[in-house]
Amino acid sequence: MWFLRWVMVFMGFVSVTGLGVNWGTQATHKLPPETVVQILKNNGIQKVKLFDADETTMSALAGTGIEVMVAIPNNGLDDMNSYDRAKEWVKKNITRYHFNGGVNIKYVAVGNEPFLKSYNNSFLNITLPALQNIQNALNEAGVGDSIKATVPLNADVYQSPADNNVPSAGTFRPDISALMTEMVQFLSKNGAPFTVNIYPFLSLYGNDDFPFNYAFFDGVNTPIIDKGISYTNVFDANFDTLVSALKAAGYGDLPILVGEVGWPTDGDKNANDGNALRFYKGLLPRLAANQGTPLRPGFIEVYLFALIDEDAKSIAPGNFERHWGIFRYDGQPKFLMDLSGKGQDKLLNGAQNVKYLPSKWCMFNPDAKDLSKLPDNINYACTFGDCTTLGDGCSCNNLDANGKASYAFNMYFQVQNQNPSACNFEGLAKLSEQNISTPTCNFPIQMVPSLSFSLMPSFVVFLVITLSMVMLF
Repeated sequence: MWFLRWVMVFMGFVSVTGLGVNWGTQATHKLPPETVVQILKNNGIQKVKLFDADETTMSALAGTGIEVMVAIPNNGLDDMNSYDRAKEWVKKNITRYHFNGGVNIKYVAVGNEPFLKSYNNSFLNITLPALQNIQNALNEAGVGDSIKATVPLNADVYQSPADNNVPSAGTFRPDISALMTEMVQFLSKNGAPFTVNIYPFLSLYGNDDFPFNYAFFDGVNTPIIDKGISYTNVFDANFDTLVSALKAAGYGDLPILVGEVGWPTDGDKNANDGNALRFYKGLLPRLAANQGTPLRPGFIEVYLFALIDEDAKSIAPGNFERHWGIFRYDGQPKFLMDLSGKGQDKLLNGAQNVKYLPSKWCMFNPDAKDLSKLPDNINYACTFGDCTTLGDGCSCNNLDANGKASYAFNMYFQVQNQNPSACNFEGLAKLSEQNISTPTCNFPIQMVPSLSFSLMPSFVVFLVITLSMVMLF
């Protein structure tokens, strides 16, 4: 192991100490888990946060030494309110992998942002009992000293009052204050961290009045001054608002883990490679230097969101949701960056031996006569394919009407594994063996599917995407 570590350091494949990544799998065509694990290893990434405990994923991680946070989705929280079921879950998903050469599990994420206001209190009364049952089951199984249960929470669980909007005035949201205090008490008692997701990008999204530069780390003209402390970026201010909220609840020393932080590269006017790179060029050196924040200087454990783009993710929060990855859908790096935080930007090591479908594209048929059905066919294509790059300010928005139709048709064609019948659209489309990409808009070719998957999205996704696409055309 020491030799491998030396080789990785020598070759530059190292990441910031304590740096992890989120590995989501909501994609129509998934990279094989073994390929993704190889990406982690080849880039020196030693921590990964999952959104489930899928057996194939866990098997691929076995024997790697990579620290893993497994997860119980929100739809599983109710089951975990039964202690017997919690013990069964721990037996099936934790202790079976807990052996020499198994999976290095460090955390169990109980739910994912369950207290979001948009959930209308759906998980309010079942999250804490689920957390307690899982941690107690871990303790009973004899692994509670090394594996801790935590709840990844959105930053909306704490706030500062409108009349004193500074970090030092931070408290937990009034409607859940008692619940949050009880939760942090339990976390503290069991030596588990408070997990929070912080997204400076979302401060800009849909808010043109937010000071743009404050979302990054390279300085602002008018910092926020709070009791003599100068805040020059929203990440520090947000994090320290949580520190103050924990202090107000009586647990000011509770460890804080940043479960998600990152910047999307498409799907919004502020989501592009340049802004993402600017964000990471500010964040990673700070982490490498153990700079911390004004109220919590020093080491912070952070998981970047995300490792890979997910083209089947819900776009209810925004079209950018499918573009958080530092790697594209096929595991290839998007831009130069340095995960070690040393500022030596270079291309990350991408997925190896990726197999693609043939060089074929589906495009708008310029000889089509009846265009009256074009809007319906475009909406259909975008219901089952990812058209999120076509929105205002996105990478493919500058296409003309025919180009946008071609993009929609091709995305559907690729999702359907280039089935010839998927490139007809009532005579409005035709096949092309010439790449129809433009200098600013890539028309991708999908990977050869590695596993069986459903081509049909859920009814909810159908509604969300259909409504979104109506606005594009």
